Amino acid sequence: MSKTYAMTGGATGIGASLKEKLQQRGDRVIVVDIVDAEIIADLSQPEGRREAVLGIHARAPDGLDGFVACAGLGPHIEPKSTIDRVNYFGVVSTIEGVRELVGIKRGSIVAVSSNSAHMDDVDAGHINALLAGDEAGACEWIDKQGDYEAGANAYCGSKRAVALWVRRNAPDYARAGVRLNAIAPGMVDTALNRGAIADEVFRDAMTRNANTIPLGGMGDPDMISDAILFMLDDASRFMAGSVLFVDGAQDAETYPDTF
Repeated sequence: MSKTYAMTGGATGIGASLKEKLQQRGDRVIVVDIVDAEIIADLSQPEGRREAVLGIHARAPDGLDGFVACAGLGPHIEPKSTIDRVNYFGVVSTIEGVRELVGIKRGSIVAVSSNSAHMDDVDAGHINALLAGDEAGACEWIDKQGDYEAGANAYCGSKRAVALWVRRNAPDYARAGVRLNAIAPGMVDTALNRGAIADEVFRDAMTRNANTIPLGGMGDPDMISDAILFMLDDASRFMAGSVLFVDGAQDAETYPDTF
């Protein structure tokens, strides 16, 4: 029996791979993106987030079997505050907006974080502003930083905040019949990472990260989408509140005493 899923960021990269896998097995996929999607919406803006949520509700009034918040921006994007707006506020607002739909079918929600969520040199005040829902304050702080500091804090900070938000909210979601988890990919060969590698500000750091993956080289989108499929399906039916690292052991090598 086919199922109905919705996702943000399904036009390219990990999202496109996941969409293809779901459709190949006969599932319906409602995609939100800025191009090549059923719902065209700019998640960097509150009105775009509302349009995304309303569009999903209109297309799936009987509920969703799952939702994946996959849309995200890399550290090289300008203005840097846009990274906060999409990677954190876009993720949280769309998840909250479809929670009821996923609850109807007692389904699964997956937020895409990153293995950079564990980085210990990001500003705690910025992360606290994100978690407090202070979009204006968090974005104002980011745009006052230098290029590297702003990009690193916006990207890594937003991804850490997403993981923390998932951990803090998963119990309530579980009581409502919704499994809420996050996946934390490492370096994957996507347009996002290729753009960051090509950027003169982030080239050295990104290249160094790509060359220090214990399993050998960057992953590909299929490796991450396969893991997301597991998180969506009944095979992971007792999995809730987890942050699953899929990064070729890079996080384990860098932070061996953190889990």
